[in-house]
Amino acid sequence: MTAVDYRGQLTLITGASAGLGAEFARRLAARGSDLVLVARRRERLEALAAELREHHRVQVHVLAMDLATDHPGQALAEQLEQLGLHVTSVVNNAGFASFGPFHQADPVRLHQEIAVDVTAVADISRAFIEQLRTAGCGVLVNVASMAAYQPNPRMALYGATKAFVLSLTEALWEESRGTGLRVLALSPGATRTEFFDVVGTEQAAGGTKLAAPADVVRTALAALDRRNPPPSVIVGRANRVMAFLGRRLATRRQVVRAIGRLTAEGA
Repeated sequence: MTAVDYRGQLTLITGASAGLGAEFARRLAARGSDLVLVARRRERLEALAAELREHHRVQVHVLAMDLATDHPGQALAEQLEQLGLHVTSVVNNAGFASFGPFHQADPVRLHQEIAVDVTAVADISRAFIEQLRTAGCGVLVNVASMAAYQPNPRMALYGATKAFVLSLTEALWEESRGTGLRVLALSPGATRTEFFDVVGTEQAAGGTKLAAPADVVRTALAALDRRNPPPSVIVGRANRVMAFLGRRLATRRQVVRAIGRLTAEGA
């Protein structure tokens, strides 16, 4: 394989109103892809769409939608069919987290977190993967997290949802080999986005330095451009070392206790 040619493609990006989603939109538009931007905040999407149309002369479509609703993949597919649009690439970026002891969490918020971070990723991947495989020229990127690689006290559900995304995506990578579709699970560490505004505290970062969204997206696109793209990529050398040490040199007890100590101050 050679580098992905995004010219003439149509890429669906969820969580596109800010952060990594907006950065993916800018990077892919710069490489020639038309876009479908999905998020709840229509005004933010429209502003970004106007910017991208002006700077990159690409077509940008806006769909304001809450992914916590039932069957978001089917709903998106039906709307795009009505518009006569055929997606060739998908970036499942939307997601959020809660911080604090699981037994004190709001059950409604936990349900919404599962709906967006797990159900929507699986549902949207399933709704579009057949046409992505048929097109054979694009990508399916599901945003996981460093949280996928170990239990996460005080972010217990979030870590579990990202472990699901990592496992699902790596399996889809194997199933899609030979089709021309490049599948990637992207695992950034703490990143400077609105994520921590939603969580309510930067203590959830465990004291680590926040990465720039541009660096995260650059890592993802570089991995997809490789001659033999990997099933997953961890952003940042320090994060890769931590993941390796957690798997090879520490027991599960040691890992979960260490993460618990890092996040205890914000509990």
